[in-house]
Amino acid sequence: MESSKRIYFASDFHLGVPSFEESLNREKEVVRWLNQCRRDASEIFLVGDVFDFWFEYRRAVPRGFTRLLGTISDITDSGIPVHWFTGNHDMWIFDYLPSECGITLHRDPVIREWDGKKYMIGHGDGLGPGDRGYKFIKKVFASRLCQWLFARLHPNFGIGLAQLSSGYSRTTSASSDRIFLGEDQEWLVVYAREILKHEHFDGFIFGHRHLPLEIRLNDRSTYFNLGDWIHHYTYGVLDNGRFELRTWDH
Repeated sequence: MESSKRIYFASDFHLGVPSFEESLNREKEVVRWLNQCRRDASEIFLVGDVFDFWFEYRRAVPRGFTRLLGTISDITDSGIPVHWFTGNHDMWIFDYLPSECGITLHRDPVIREWDGKKYMIGHGDGLGPGDRGYKFIKKVFASRLCQWLFARLHPNFGIGLAQLSSGYSRTTSASSDRIFLGEDQEWLVVYAREILKHEHFDGFIFGHRHLPLEIRLNDRSTYFNLGDWIHHYTYGVLDNGRFELRTWDH
């Protein structure tokens, strides 16, 4: 990584909710942030739940988000890699965004090294102990049969039904998403500590929890959660070997 270049991370934009107007305003802020990042970025990581819902039919995709997708396409066209992680709300991204926008799509955590330090990066859903109900549902939704069956629904009905379900899920979990559970109850912290028993990482960078968090796991490793762009507007920057959480001035 060039000394003048930085790597940027953000997650949980949840574009599409709670209303068209609020989502559009948030999308415009995300675009402003991306355009600032591109000035000195070597890479950009969008770490899951960019959309509150997404499903690609063979010949149709959800309406909207043209400002975001156009900006990302322009950034990748300029040679800056954009990494996009599927989250629990937008796991049904297939080949449209990689082919149309030039993103690199990730469905599982990835391991990267910069400046001699090793990081694990992922959305975080389904990792760690507990949440067995969601883990089961995730396996169902990730199955080819489930995706094939959903694709048989007319887009007007299928997308509308999924948006209703996604909105209900987000509403029912909204209060817990904003409460820190304590290090021994935060599943991703527990997961990171279990990983460290077998392999060293200097940092774990996750989304999903909607809380900006920085927790020392031991004297050589730190857990970071990127927060969200619904309440916090936080993001991460890796600059010359130092990772920092920042807040976007909106």
